[in-house]
Amino acid sequence: MEIKALKSTKTRGAEIPDVNLSRRLNAQDVDSIYQAILDHCVIYFRDQDLTQRELVDFTNNFGVAIEHVRKQPEREVKEIFIVSNVKENGQEIGALGNAELTFHSDLSYLPKPGTLSMLYAREVPSSGGETTWCDCRAAYDALPEEQKAEIKGLRAIHRHYIEEQNHQEVVDHPVVIRHPDTGRKSLYVGPHLTKNIKDFDASESERILGKLYTHLANSAFHWTHEWRVGDVVVWDNRPTMHRREPFPEQERRLMWRTQIFNDVIPRS
Repeated sequence: MEIKALKSTKTRGAEIPDVNLSRRLNAQDVDSIYQAILDHCVIYFRDQDLTQRELVDFTNNFGVAIEHVRKQPEREVKEIFIVSNVKENGQEIGALGNAELTFHSDLSYLPKPGTLSMLYAREVPSSGGETTWCDCRAAYDALPEEQKAEIKGLRAIHRHYIEEQNHQEVVDHPVVIRHPDTGRKSLYVGPHLTKNIKDFDASESERILGKLYTHLANSAFHWTHEWRVGDVVVWDNRPTMHRREPFPEQERRLMWRTQIFNDVIPRS
């Protein structure tokens, strides 16, 4: 079976139809899917019916799925990170609740942050909870040349608001990174996890980041996915960041996430 990505109307986001991710993929299939990730940054598969182990096995085609640094309740498949607002016996079964999550790149607060992330929808609310990705390649390309010159060589400090998730040393990454496979440059800052520009005073750091965040907020760089049960979305954190819309607290949302990280240091 030939795997083909159906492009969205923008450069990011593409559906790959008629693929059963519970089956073992051959090398050609894996190469085709990874090329679609490189081309579109975000891809998705509809109508999947996976066990947790099958989701981990699919993830391992592209690296090694690793247990998330955030503590979660004991579970059989530790590589699965539960994203949910559901409570059982008064206890949360997962993390991240129902509130808005602002733009970020997964695990950017680690020395070797997230490369690929995968999210599988098990239960979705009747409204809200959409995820929007920003194409940070296109955003960098669209910067005025003088702004590109201003941020060249700068580094930003990234830190999580939950202290125990952070690395023991302060973590900083280039403001502009280059993808190791495509060579394309991307902005690598986001309001959720980026704290400040390294070696700049607070006012100057805020000025630089504020300009970048205003630029990144341009909807021309965005693509939004409206979740359906059975969706599996795969994205590359290096050329993208993403955010989540809030959804009603009383409605259930249950997602299984896997992540590949701890293998690549972002380079400029």
